[in-house]
Amino acid sequence: MTAPAAGEVQGQTLVVQVREALRGQMAKGAYRSGDRLPSEARLTQEFGVSRTVIREAIAALRADGLVEPRQGAGVFVLAPPAADALPFRNLDLARVSSLIEMLELRAAVEGDAAGYAARRRSPAQEEKIIEAFDELRRLSRAGKPTSEADFHFHLAIAEAANNPRFSEFLRLIGPTIIPRRLIAADDAPLPDEFLRILDAEHEAILTAIQGNDEDRARAAMRTHLRDSQTRYRGFLRGMRHGGNGSPD
Repeated sequence: MTAPAAGEVQGQTLVVQVREALRGQMAKGAYRSGDRLPSEARLTQEFGVSRTVIREAIAALRADGLVEPRQGAGVFVLAPPAADALPFRNLDLARVSSLIEMLELRAAVEGDAAGYAARRRSPAQEEKIIEAFDELRRLSRAGKPTSEADFHFHLAIAEAANNPRFSEFLRLIGPTIIPRRLIAADDAPLPDEFLRILDAEHEAILTAIQGNDEDRARAAMRTHLRDSQTRYRGFLRGMRHGGNGSPD
């Protein structure tokens, strides 16, 4: 056992040391799920501490869901509890439900981001939005993949809101938030009709931001993302009936 650092309460330090030592042994497989831990007397001898320290260390492991005392039988090791799922990591954006959920969330979040961008953006941030739009339009008209450029257009707007949580949200999800990336593999050009629709929607967002019109920017972004839901549903209906729908 490591001696406690100066100024620390010895009992607390020893409890932590024993707890972590036992946790490490479990992690390494010395004690597996279903195994019974050695008796208090044996653990006291092994670690050179009092029974009180052992009991408190066991209580801490129990609170962590790693062990379970059983009346008259001893203390048994449990399977490690499942780690909490990270935010948005359980999304399957190839499924209708997950994609629609994400588009609804984006309409709420990105709508406000566009509104704030119209009011708070700096000249440099406005230029970045314009550059992202121009690149998106260039690739679209050249029949090249546009998902990355589309994402960067939306990200530039989120950054221009000058609230870092908006851009953090988009970065957390990443370019997979662009629906057509998932269902069209983004390597087949979209029909001209859809290219015109998407271009007009993106331009409406940009124009509202440039015009300092917070309400119109918010509405344009929400309209774009809500219409994306409609287009995606139409695409899936077309696929089910053997058609060639096109997503946003």
